[in-house]
Amino acid sequence: MPKKEHGKSQSTRPVTKRPPAWCKYTSDEVEAIIVKKAKEGQKLSMIGTALRDQHGIPLVKSITGKRIGQILKESKLGPSIPETIDELVEKAIRLKKHLEKNKTDFVNKRSLILIEAKIHSLSRYYKKKGLLPKEWEYKAVVLKAI
Repeated sequence: MPKKEHGKSQSTRPVTKRPPAWCKYTSDEVEAIIVKKAKEGQKLSMIGTALRDQHGIPLVKSITGKRIGQILKESKLGPSIPETIDELVEKAIRLKKHLEKNKTDFVNKRSLILIEAKIHSLSRYYKKKGLLPKEWEYKAVVLKAI
């Protein structure tokens, strides 16, 4: 039987909220990098990863006082729908294309049902929080046209 315990593979966040002494970027420079990467078409998670890996910026909020999404909203570059729902919709589209070719793939039919359930539950949550417009609706029939 597998254990119910989980490992500690994730990295830990810094203890202090202050920017580290070794970080050489100012808040204006970090915001400029974020806006530049957003104009290149990168998503929020990719921007955060690039800042961490390429520029050595551990936490944007500790340097600028704002999150990446807040910076993009201020510069009017933020996504219209949250990234999690966007990725799930793309995944559902790919699965629908696969199922059109492979009609008897029952495992992926079930996974499509599960993905659509995640989309519906996340959309209810984001509508409650105000991150999604109230009239936004996921329709499987509309996706075929996309």
